Amino acid sequence: MSKDKEIKMITVTIDGKVCQAPYGKTILQIARENGIYIPTMCYLTKVKPIASCRMCVVEIAGVEGMILSCQEVATDGIEVTTNTPQLYTQRQNIMKLYDVNHPLECGVCDKSGECDLQNKTLEFNVATQNFTTREPHRAVENWGFISYDPALCIMCEKCVHVCNEIVGDESLAISVGGYKSTIVNKNLDDGCHECGECMSVCPVGALVSTHFKYSSNAWELTKIPAACSHCSSGCELSYEVKQDKIYRVTNNYEFSSLCGAGRFGYDFENRTNGKDEIDFNNALDAFAKADTIRFSATISNEEALILQRLKEAKGYKLVCDEAKGYQDFLKAYSRISGKSLYGGDLATIKSSKVIVVFGSRVDSDNPMVKYAISTASKHHRARVMYMHPIEDTNLSNIVTQYIKYEVGSEEGVAALLAHALVDRDNLDEDTKVFLDNLDIGNLSAESNVGEEEIDTLVQSLSKRKDFTLVVGADLYSHPRVENIAKLIALIEKHGSFDVVAIPPATNALGVALICELDNQVGDYTIGYNSRGDFTLSALGEGDLDMPSLNQQEGTFTTINKQVVPTNAALEYKGYVLNDIASTLGVKREYTIDYTQELPIDKGYQGVAFDDLKVDFGINGEDLRGYRLQTQGVDSDSILEEIAPLPTYDGLVLYRANAINQFSPFTHKAKELQSQEFLRGSSQFALAAKISDGDEVKFELDGVKYTRVFKIDTSMKGTVAINPTNDKGLSSTLVSSYRYAKLILDVQNK
Repeated sequence: MSKDKEIKMITVTIDGKVCQAPYGKTILQIARENGIYIPTMCYLTKVKPIASCRMCVVEIAGVEGMILSCQEVATDGIEVTTNTPQLYTQRQNIMKLYDVNHPLECGVCDKSGECDLQNKTLEFNVATQNFTTREPHRAVENWGFISYDPALCIMCEKCVHVCNEIVGDESLAISVGGYKSTIVNKNLDDGCHECGECMSVCPVGALVSTHFKYSSNAWELTKIPAACSHCSSGCELSYEVKQDKIYRVTNNYEFSSLCGAGRFGYDFENRTNGKDEIDFNNALDAFAKADTIRFSATISNEEALILQRLKEAKGYKLVCDEAKGYQDFLKAYSRISGKSLYGGDLATIKSSKVIVVFGSRVDSDNPMVKYAISTASKHHRARVMYMHPIEDTNLSNIVTQYIKYEVGSEEGVAALLAHALVDRDNLDEDTKVFLDNLDIGNLSAESNVGEEEIDTLVQSLSKRKDFTLVVGADLYSHPRVENIAKLIALIEKHGSFDVVAIPPATNALGVALICELDNQVGDYTIGYNSRGDFTLSALGEGDLDMPSLNQQEGTFTTINKQVVPTNAALEYKGYVLNDIASTLGVKREYTIDYTQELPIDKGYQGVAFDDLKVDFGINGEDLRGYRLQTQGVDSDSILEEIAPLPTYDGLVLYRANAINQFSPFTHKAKELQSQEFLRGSSQFALAAKISDGDEVKFELDGVKYTRVFKIDTSMKGTVAINPTNDKGLSSTLVSSYRYAKLILDVQNK
């Protein structure tokens, strides 16, 4: 937790308006914050100034020549003029250069109607072109989800900067050749995440969705504000709809980002022909004899509250395998920290100078965490320590220290971190004794984390501030989750770190706060988007259809501890969970009537759904919904003795989905559909006596898998990665530790 420092304020006059701002902001930033328009073509708020378009020039009293407002840091007392005849002529000439040989295909261009080049050409009255140049042949390139037309590219460089600074792929670069310059995708075959960020920030039609291309005009589409339902970041997006069909997803690219799942995984709706009364009555009969509701955390807060009310009214057990370990983690964390919620969020990560990632494969678990780490690395030169049994080569360009630990040794690693990072000055005597009595040599040997590696990590903190510890799903499913959580809380409370505990599924934080979860199912189970004796499913493979999250209104509780609204993009004609609950005596007219009833004692604010905002502020503040209010919790300082660290000899399986896959809903989306493989190293193949392309069978958590094995040359050791997103209603049956000893049945050689 960084300490606040005194902020020096300055006064700047822009077009006669007196503006105050903290020192360090650019003229353009101050102008925008005060509602003063300065035209740009290449500026993007979330990346460093690009300064390629020269449209943002201004004049400063007493300074000769024109100044680039996007990169000029304002000083106290300056007087700025943003619009004069000279500035207008300069900008008009720049637009003439942009328009040279730009193909006149606005009638069929996908960007038409929302094109910066169109808008600025009209704004600066470029009606004719009195010069030209020879146009080289530029072939359209297929980048998978994205098509690149270099003939339309104006070389603003936004795509390159967002790929390098935000996404962290470093896939895009400029092929310099004067007028022949183009953008190249260096990692098209390996390394590009196909997130579409480059496409979203493109001001013209050079980068467009291959799937959307030539399918609709922008002005024909209705924007439905929503939140992404695929991971726990709850990113802002808009479903763009025409005739009850989602054509594409867009976002407020100036301030927010999306991964490939959010941008291209939008068509996961559950189409029904109407309300099937026979199936509904069968559902009521099932609820009458059920003692358990087992459900996925890919639900809204309101649905979670309905389930909790059903538990209170009817006595059902509530089982959510995805959220139970996370709930246990938060409760144990609170007993040491004295507060209900962890201290950090994505903004904390972005501003950090040191980041330690522990127990999460962040690139696939939560891409926005990876984006935030990349931003910190590129903008603040943050030192990033990645602690995990499996090295992730997708992070190699931002990770400064990789620390490999043995599978199962997370409690020992947490103890090593606490011993090294906790400040002893304000500790109670029992905690001091606990830390001093840790057998560091044994923990180091058993976890395979060298003491010198921990020393290197500690040295990275020297003369730096703003520390963040990011922890993830590997810890929540660990048998020793509660003591691990206490050690993590101790680091935050007494180690100058902000902790970000990544929720392991879409609304796992909401479920953990709202529902009283049980450990085991009973004799008869209702499944809600999870396998049960009677199943309510938005995947179309259950006993009673339910709406998908792009067909519902409601809210999610995100990794930012923020309650964000989402709206229905498509019509749903069938029954919803609220219909069942109302028939069973838990009555509300609409599901969103529960929004204002979300538990205040858990940090919710009792705001009605229709009163929740859905937009961003002028400075990029995320105004959607509201932030949870962290609650005080009775705490103690009781830490358990570290248990003997388990051993995982032989073949080991790690549960993790591929990039852009999170659940059966992303697997269902047409643009994201792909075959899932068991991936491992050559060393794993040798130990398992299998070859690339062999079909293998195995069973985990009662779910049977048949996979084709693929050798992944980026992997090492005898741990293989197995996805679960293609297992439909069985995907959520993941109550065990994220790693498992593996026995393979090889089907063919």
